[in-house]
Amino acid sequence: MTNTAIKVEGISKRYRIGLAQERPDTLRDLLLASFQRAGRLLKPKLRSKRKAATTIWALKDISFELKQGRVLGIVGRNGAGKSTLLKILSRVTDPTEGYGEIYGRVGSLLEVGTGFHPELTGRENIYLNGAILGMQRSEIKSKFDEIVAFSEVEKFIDTPVKRYSSGMYLRLAFAVAAHLEPEILVVDEVLAVGDAEFQRKCLGKMGDVAGQGRTVLFVSHNMSAILRLTQETIVLDKGRILMRGATAEAVDFYLNMGLSKQGERFWEKDEVPADAAPFQPIALRILDNRGRVVDTVRSADGFDIEVEYNLAEAITGLRVGLYLTTTRGENVLTSFDTDAPALFAKHSVRQQGHYVSQCHVPPNLLNEGRFVIGINAGSYRIRRYFQDEQALVFTVDATGAPGMHWPEARPGVIRPQFQWKIDKM
Repeated sequence: MTNTAIKVEGISKRYRIGLAQERPDTLRDLLLASFQRAGRLLKPKLRSKRKAATTIWALKDISFELKQGRVLGIVGRNGAGKSTLLKILSRVTDPTEGYGEIYGRVGSLLEVGTGFHPELTGRENIYLNGAILGMQRSEIKSKFDEIVAFSEVEKFIDTPVKRYSSGMYLRLAFAVAAHLEPEILVVDEVLAVGDAEFQRKCLGKMGDVAGQGRTVLFVSHNMSAILRLTQETIVLDKGRILMRGATAEAVDFYLNMGLSKQGERFWEKDEVPADAAPFQPIALRILDNRGRVVDTVRSADGFDIEVEYNLAEAITGLRVGLYLTTTRGENVLTSFDTDAPALFAKHSVRQQGHYVSQCHVPPNLLNEGRFVIGINAGSYRIRRYFQDEQALVFTVDATGAPGMHWPEARPGVIRPQFQWKIDKM
């Protein structure tokens, strides 16, 4: 008997882009649309050019095999094809080319509330999801109390889920996916919308699921979660597999691939989601104390980080922020350009135009090593316009830093120069 859980052979997925769906409202519109289609059929050359200009391959020739009981991470930049691959494996959409074989029941958590019927209550949706997985009612009933306790929505379990907040949706959706015991669990980057306590709870549950010998596919931008939960990882880029290997090696490869080695990052139009408008990121760069773009800074010197962007129209309450992490996903710090009350008051409404938000990192703060900068632009609790968690990598050189006359490596992500006193008593 085979111990293969998932087998993928040459899967590709093509989407048409840039064309709005049009529905004829009148008989005249219907006839006109029919004549236009006939005209395009009579002009094959024009048709082929139009087709090439309005299609994109989200995935191209993806092949891999996953044994039962393995936990596989999938990482890649936004638009790399991660979610498309999981949707195909979950049978939400069909591939354009290739095929996949799934051996076992698949539980999917692709986005908040996937598979939930908004008119049904939380209780009814639990039983509906179990039935979709092919479980008996008695099996679902035996897990029901555990699911409700984990989700912490007991007071609202008999309320239609269309009245749930996004957080309640997420809690119940994850609880159902993790507790109904599918042989294969497919989890996309949905934990990012939960609060920190719930994220820790979900990661702990996923660790338990993996420890029970079930097969897990896990997509995340959180490298520490990928390192903690997965045994091996696939790196996707522009719809293709760049590498598959042990998770530590794959994460290091991913964090160092495609990121500027010159201390500057520019965003192409196809890297920015359409719903980021009216915010349009242009560039992110590291500047040394002479104002030069650099890839490496000295720990003993201060440096600047600047974000350049355009606003196509005014935005109220916009804040542009930086996330600094190690290459292993450990959080170092977060800072926003309107953290100072005076700047928040001055820029409560940011008018249309071209902007640069710049922050100064003081000397003797960071320890030596490689660091990752992510950016976020949004209006607090209203809307997130743009986020790129792995926008740029840079190096900190400890030459001249405090304590460098001692030969041993100094652990930690910061290396501050404290003011010490030595008194003889």
